[in-house]
Amino acid sequence: MAEPRDYYELFGIAKDASADDIKRAYRRLAMKYHPDRNPGDAAAEAEFKACAEAYEVLGDPEKRALYDRYGHAGLRSNPHHDFRSMHVEDIFSMFNDIFGGAGGGGGGRQRGVARGYDLETEVELELKDVLNGCERDVEFTRQDVCTVCSGSGAKAGSTPVTCPTCQGRGQVQQSGLGGMFRMVTTCPNCQGAGKIVIDKCTTCRGSSRVPTNKRLRIKVPAGIADGQVIRVAGEGEPPRRELSMDGSGVRGDLHAVVRVKEHKDFERDGDDLVMALTIGFSRAALGGVVEVKSIDGPVSIEIPHGSQQGDTVRIDNRGVPNLKSKKRGDLVAVLMLQVPNKLTDRQRQLLEEFARTEKIEPRKGASKSGFWDKMKDLKDSLTGG
Repeated sequence: MAEPRDYYELFGIAKDASADDIKRAYRRLAMKYHPDRNPGDAAAEAEFKACAEAYEVLGDPEKRALYDRYGHAGLRSNPHHDFRSMHVEDIFSMFNDIFGGAGGGGGGRQRGVARGYDLETEVELELKDVLNGCERDVEFTRQDVCTVCSGSGAKAGSTPVTCPTCQGRGQVQQSGLGGMFRMVTTCPNCQGAGKIVIDKCTTCRGSSRVPTNKRLRIKVPAGIADGQVIRVAGEGEPPRRELSMDGSGVRGDLHAVVRVKEHKDFERDGDDLVMALTIGFSRAALGGVVEVKSIDGPVSIEIPHGSQQGDTVRIDNRGVPNLKSKKRGDLVAVLMLQVPNKLTDRQRQLLEEFARTEKIEPRKGASKSGFWDKMKDLKDSLTGG
């Protein structure tokens, strides 16, 4: 999976940039890539959302400190919103202080049932966990409805009042070009709710939401791969207050991104597991049965006589299960010939006797160019190139 982009590089700022520098950089890029300015441009929308993800981290002192110290790995225990699945106007509403209530463009999207934001976290697995599936606990912080004011944001004994800016309509009209046209936008004072809070709840300070620590056990299915996502429905955040003044709406979801640790012996290739098997040149010449370690215990394999460097031996049903069918892949052993660099007198005597009878002939179908092609393939397989 591709390495996440560096947030400072994305914003084009130094790591010691001030909070104001970060805010200005985000605003500039968000306006540049706003989908309203780049209609139909999926790449621009992806950049817009990537900038929002970066600002959520760099704009928060606690998250920024974790990122500065540990990089993206430091954010795994501090989940963030899943901006990739979020509507662009929801992103503008989250950072309304930067855009002054005028970032959404138009009158906002038409909504059905109000829905809260999705959250994203990570769950780390060993390769062996993929074999049979497992359960893992994840801990994260989310915004929940304030129980003191029941989500109204108002102090006990008071209630929200009609917004004087929009007169309760949730929208305002703005004129342009000498009154030639009018544009309807979300009210910047009440954010479309039609009501505002005068006497604020002392617990949530009028926001109607409070951060809550959450611990959740999730089921990881057998065969899941690095980078795939487990969706836990209804474990995200509740809808914003201005979208659910009557308490209606549904929570967003929690997206747990799977990270499978690298294994020292095996490399995954689809549902197959690939391993390097070192053998002596005598075993390669004579063939025979050897015992190797698979992901779930020892297994015997047959080495064909006359095996060459880089040849493969496949063992059925010793890979990992397919996520859908649950049928296991294979274990693929890549043969690596080891030539001894020290010989006993007896070994040297035997090899010299063999050398006097040895006759080297090109393998059938072999060619000079084919040899170098195979060497390149072998080098690439060993170095990951």
